[in-house]
Amino acid sequence: QVQLVESGGGLVQPGGSLRLSCAASGSIFSINGMGWYRQAPWKQREVVATITSGGSTNYADSVKGRFTISRDNAKNTVYLQMNSLKPADTAVYYCNAEITSWTTGGRAYREHWGQGTQVAVSS
Repeated sequence: QVQLVESGGGLVQPGGSLRLSCAASGSIFSINGMGWYRQAPWKQREVVATITSGGSTNYADSVKGRFTISRDNAKNTVYLQMNSLKPADTAVYYCNAEITSWTTGGRAYREHWGQGTQVAVSS
């Protein structure tokens, strides 16, 4: 079984910073793209940032210049450094990873999601 475990959420004042981490574990053969998504109350889940296995990144317009996504392939971990946080960034943040895992029948590829971590930006 493959698991994604997130950490680093919390309550922060506007203008503050947080760093989210998401570690993948289990019978992993390889990981392709990884990313962070968020869902605010009463809104649909939206992409925040993605990163390929080669390190190419993409960001939502709303976070460009404030958030930085990175990954450590040796640790199967993706990070999201969030600076200059705004109340509008308040949401549950989910990590996502495209993982090929070992199974009894060989290998299987699918997307995996973390359980989510709450980020609240408020004074």
